[in-house]
Amino acid sequence: MTLGVPESDREARRQVGALPFRRTSHGGFEILLVTSRESRRWVIPKGWPMKGRKPYEAAAREAYEEAGLVGQVGKRPLGFYLYEKRLKSRDFVLCQVKVFPLEVRKQLKHWPEQHEREGRWFSPSEAAEAVAEAGLSGIIRSVTKRELHFAK
Repeated sequence: MTLGVPESDREARRQVGALPFRRTSHGGFEILLVTSRESRRWVIPKGWPMKGRKPYEAAAREAYEEAGLVGQVGKRPLGFYLYEKRLKSRDFVLCQVKVFPLEVRKQLKHWPEQHEREGRWFSPSEAAEAVAEAGLSGIIRSVTKRELHFAK
């Protein structure tokens, strides 16, 4: 409940996000998280839908803008989670983020928000612990190599 309104009674604004991952030499995988600009908490690259782009394409674009990532994005979401976004007005808005897998092929040397955020590779269990949103943590905990592979 926030501001006296239960989450179930508030309309969530839609966002899209990418869960960037790379395979490791020992057969596992790692997940890249970035810091949010304001609170500096660990999050996935995400943002508002983009006119003229499919949701998974917009998610891949956010991964490029926020972390310089290029790769293959899955067309089917892994799931979604809710969080409260603080707006410039200092108000909060409830957002529902649809999460798409992104298999990272490379990280560019330069990208639009590189001086505004930090990025770091985590093991899946470390990533699940590092994020504040319980729903995102649950998505990270539920993904397996098999799911990430077949989500394309």
